[in-house]
Amino acid sequence: MALTGLFLVTFLVAHLAGNLQLLDMSPEGQRKFNEYARFMTTFPLVKAVSYLLYFSILFHAFDGFLLTIQNRKARPVKYAKENAGANRSWASNNMALLGTLILVFLVIHMKHFWYEMHFGELPIVKDSQGQEMKDLYTIVAAAFTQLWYVALYVVMMAVLAFHLLHGFQSAFQSLGINHARYTPIIKSVGVFFAVVVPVLFALIPVWMFVNR
Repeated sequence: MALTGLFLVTFLVAHLAGNLQLLDMSPEGQRKFNEYARFMTTFPLVKAVSYLLYFSILFHAFDGFLLTIQNRKARPVKYAKENAGANRSWASNNMALLGTLILVFLVIHMKHFWYEMHFGELPIVKDSQGQEMKDLYTIVAAAFTQLWYVALYVVMMAVLAFHLLHGFQSAFQSLGINHARYTPIIKSVGVFFAVVVPVLFALIPVWMFVNR
């Protein structure tokens, strides 16, 4: 869980860096995003890493479900009186729910963009060298003109934020990196990451919806 979680955290940063190009809605910005999308789907090393990404998502989800079941089997009879929030955060108590919501959103998200990029009939445009490439920008822009999808995206980024609030620092603890001096720093970095990254992701569809 820790290793796949930290790998997915790394992916989030790379994915965000590419998607922030969507904030430039000029023709030049659209071309750059389409060139980025083509690179991410055709460069051999990136394609190889993408298979590791798919495996990590599935393994992380499966292992999360498995751990939840094991924890429940370990105590089949609930406490007569339980105060889960006494020493654990709300996110910590609901990681399975948060993870399930994120997994469902990923399926929807990949259907809208990943599937269309690989198997859909996208419009064709020219890159800076005059070569043809798929116009994924048009598909993304069309999706973010729909208020329901923009709202869903923003809500799911809030879900992701709560998932990261606990998951980031928990991953380091699971790997045995637990030190009086460094753990508070890891927790602070985790809070910063869990807030800033989802907020920037959420900014993209809101910006495109407002400026459509």
